[in-house]
Amino acid sequence: MPYGAFVELERGIEGLVHISEFSWTKRIGHPSEVLAIGDMIEAVVLSIDKDSQKIALGIKQTEMNPWTEVAGKYPVGTQVKGKVRSFIDYGAFIELEEGIDGLLHNTDISWTRKINHPSEVLKKGQKIDAVVLSVDADNRKLSLGMKQLVADPWPDFVARFQPGTAAEGVITKITNFGLFVELAPDLEGLAHVSELPIETSGKLEESYKVGDKAQVKVLRVDDAERRIALSLKV
Repeated sequence: MPYGAFVELERGIEGLVHISEFSWTKRIGHPSEVLAIGDMIEAVVLSIDKDSQKIALGIKQTEMNPWTEVAGKYPVGTQVKGKVRSFIDYGAFIELEEGIDGLLHNTDISWTRKINHPSEVLKKGQKIDAVVLSVDADNRKLSLGMKQLVADPWPDFVARFQPGTAAEGVITKITNFGLFVELAPDLEGLAHVSELPIETSGKLEESYKVGDKAQVKVLRVDDAERRIALSLKV
């Protein structure tokens, strides 16, 4: 069945191995991926409900749970290497070893750059360095960070780009509300449409191109949100 496999223990007696009880670490979409009718298997009896005549079985319980060793193997602060396995909207799953993934949240990729989706800076299969931020073996969760590998550059950026400072940057993104301009590696500011020197009735892409250099002036620095407002009216 899509939710598990029925196993005959003896004639007339069956138990159910729920799909969640197949493996400690592997993500199984359907029982047929790992079992076939007629297979002989080893399992552990998890529970017996005499009233409803149901027996719950587990296959993964015949092996040691690798997550019991994770906290000792990957303590907080440990620098690790991993491979980008998959993306979700708010982060990327990084495979540290077979069956052990850590979550790299978007907010822990860069100190200064706003990451809307991890695919903006990472590729599936890419190998990366990261730092273990937390481990929850009971819930099989491990969080990772990339930005923690380097010192936070924001204080230096704030000192360099005070309001009123003129600078040259490169346009990195064009939206319907303005231009994102890179002032330094991993530091972007936003020039709102109201701060652009030309009026256009069409799309901004008709007047600006990603990669173009732009002369800008710093209007505001939001230390709490780590945002820099720019103007191209210099």
